[in-house]
Amino acid sequence: MTDQLTWFKSSYSDDEGGNCVEVAPTPTTLHIRDSKTAPAGPHLHVTAPAWSAFIAALQPEA
Repeated sequence: MTDQLTWFKSSYSDDEGGNCVEVAPTPTTLHIRDSKTAPAGPHLHVTAPAWSAFIAALQPEA
């Protein structure tokens, strides 16, 4: 399935060996991988609702 995904590098990653996190969104799942040390290796699969809940939990309370 990795070959069929379109990966996007995190805006916090750089082209000079910095931390490289990539995501590949699909309609129901977000795939996350470490493209610096294991681009062809395993990656996380997170459902869209679980990812939304994770991001919401990181947001500071107003």
